[in-house]
Amino acid sequence: MEPPQQRDPEPDPEGAPPPPAAAAPGPDPEPEDALPPPPPPVYVDPGFERARQEDDGDYSSFAHEPPFRPRRNPARMWTIAAILFALAALGAVGATAWYGLPSWMPFARPLFAEAQPGLKLDFPAKQQDRRQLPDHSWFFGVSGTVTNTASTSRSVPPILVVLFDSRNRQVYLAEIRAPKRVLAPGESVQINEALVPVPKAAVRAKFGWKPG
Repeated sequence: MEPPQQRDPEPDPEGAPPPPAAAAPGPDPEPEDALPPPPPPVYVDPGFERARQEDDGDYSSFAHEPPFRPRRNPARMWTIAAILFALAALGAVGATAWYGLPSWMPFARPLFAEAQPGLKLDFPAKQQDRRQLPDHSWFFGVSGTVTNTASTSRSVPPILVVLFDSRNRQVYLAEIRAPKRVLAPGESVQINEALVPVPKAAVRAKFGWKPG
């Protein structure tokens, strides 16, 4: 017969310590491998970096470069443009002084030649005749004198007649010659010339020596 098993004495319910209180839930701990965010990228001027590498001796002409180069200095470009313009202007002035103005320019040649020393043109406006002919064309009659005021004989060059409209626009041009080509000192020659047909708009005339 087995001996009876001994039981541990039951603890006194009044003297037993209270059960441990459950810990209050707290924030989840951060994982150990969490890292701070990376800093923002820093822009480096390719020209500055290249100059620095050249100073340090680390630059190679075969090194990779960005597809777009920095914009050039606008002040330098304007300076170069001003120099080129000045050189072109000086060249144009020199060519004009050497060869003269081209004939196609409206101010390349004067309308009349310079005054002839010793020769005087006299074509009063009241002596000029302008009228319409029976065939409806317009007639302009030129009348005047050329006088030699020099003390020697003078040759009379061709005379240029230019007709203008009421807006002072040139509408007609003609060349006339004196009946006498050489005038003695103090001698005058009368000139009468009929210009027909002329534009209807021609209302006044100017007279001068024909340019050479």
